[in-house]
Amino acid sequence: MTEFVTSADGTSIAYDRLGSGALAVILVGSAMNYRAFDPTSAHIATLLADQGFSVINYDRRGRGESGDTLPYSVEREVDDIAALLDVLDGPAMLYGNSSGGALALWAAATPGVGERITGLALFEVPLTLEGEGDDGGELRTINDLVEAGDRGAVVEYFMRNMPPQWLEGAKSSAAWSDMLAIAHTLAYDVAVLDKANHSAWAEQWASVTQPVLAMVGEETQPIFPPVAAALAESLPNARAVEIDAAHHSVRPEVMAALLGGFLTGHEELATFAEYPDEPKQQV
Repeated sequence: MTEFVTSADGTSIAYDRLGSGALAVILVGSAMNYRAFDPTSAHIATLLADQGFSVINYDRRGRGESGDTLPYSVEREVDDIAALLDVLDGPAMLYGNSSGGALALWAAATPGVGERITGLALFEVPLTLEGEGDDGGELRTINDLVEAGDRGAVVEYFMRNMPPQWLEGAKSSAAWSDMLAIAHTLAYDVAVLDKANHSAWAEQWASVTQPVLAMVGEETQPIFPPVAAALAESLPNARAVEIDAAHHSVRPEVMAALLGGFLTGHEELATFAEYPDEPKQQV
């Protein structure tokens, strides 16, 4: 059942809370995803709750049932995570999927919030490597498109560097209208990523001393493995792992098993379920 918490700026943040264990995790969603539009995260949340963890799966601001107080700022999104930590009344690990991983990093680096975060599990964060930024041009362009009101152009611009079939599939799907409805929030994801792209990660995230797991799929797009490796090198307590046979998505059973192992500090126990006619997946 949907519950709501009020963030520091008065924005209502919608979430589901599952499980009741002492160890907790907050799922930080990727671009264009929210609870009603992301069955994978909902499945992961259920599986983690079944493992005995407390789990929060929420709609990032501007999406689903959450509010969208303007002007947007990355700091306000971090405040949303702080409000969810208040709901848990204790520390939690953050699982950040794609651009949600960058938001998780900023939360962990924020004084007063990071101290309440026990670890970060990051899956394929599309950061720009140091020295490869565009001096904020992408953020300016997408904000201009949002202001012009051309939602289709916003989505097309955001997806321009992704495999063409991804955009073609999105346009031909029944979900295209849902994507257009939250297209303006893609500027939020660009802002979260852009904030990290123009200075040294090691300096920006020096305070992120929690365990960090930077995950990539074995068969993913070529941009992701170098970023995971760079995060592992830049952060004080991070390592990169590759998930066999995975792309820019992972089966919920596989991710839930890995997150459960990471939460308990026993990653060697995160062996994944056997699937008929498929090899066992390991990291």
